[in-house]
Amino acid sequence: MSTLVIVPAYNEEESIVSTIEELRARAPEFDYVIVNDGSRDRTAALCREHGYALIDQPVNLGLTGGFQTGMKYAWRHGYDNVIQFDADGQHRPEHLADLVEFQRSTGSDIVIGSRFVTKSKPHSLRMAGSNLISFIIRLTCGVTIKDPTSGMRLYNRRMIEQFATRTDLAPEPDTLAFLIKKKNATVGECQVEMRERMAGESYLTLSKSVSYMANACVSILFAMWFKN
Repeated sequence: MSTLVIVPAYNEEESIVSTIEELRARAPEFDYVIVNDGSRDRTAALCREHGYALIDQPVNLGLTGGFQTGMKYAWRHGYDNVIQFDADGQHRPEHLADLVEFQRSTGSDIVIGSRFVTKSKPHSLRMAGSNLISFIIRLTCGVTIKDPTSGMRLYNRRMIEQFATRTDLAPEPDTLAFLIKKKNATVGECQVEMRERMAGESYLTLSKSVSYMANACVSILFAMWFKN
């Protein structure tokens, strides 16, 4: 089974080279593509200088637009699985094989690289929001997801098709709930370890994080019921 690692990148000039070099060194069996989302810094230039596989979007579309671009690429090129992988060094490439093996053994449509399968969540405002999202997904879908905001996720070909052929899906918790409830997607969680962001610019500031959690909860409770 072929697996593509999609690396969305926005203003990651300080981390993109170390991230991709580590990815290539520790998980050389996987194909990858960087989706540069209209970065204002030298992210794209560095990728070209190092000969990295790159899709260069001329304008910033946000994480959703960048990820959908990667999914369309994966769909056109016939990949069986896609793994979303952060460009900022938080995700550890040695766990990629764990996610693929978990998918093979369970047949899950989606596998989440979860920080909290065998470990407890720390006490923080962000984790309180994560717990609330977990509760709402369990309430609406009857499925327990311990780390719904993890950005390290594997999607199989059936899920790749959904992202590649629609414009209303994002790599977010509300989409997980929609795919579970409306598309009968099965979701598993595989324990992984993550690092703190070392450099670059996150898509989510503190204020955006609060808004993100609130919007995710509202979307799961209400908005997803209008999708088919």
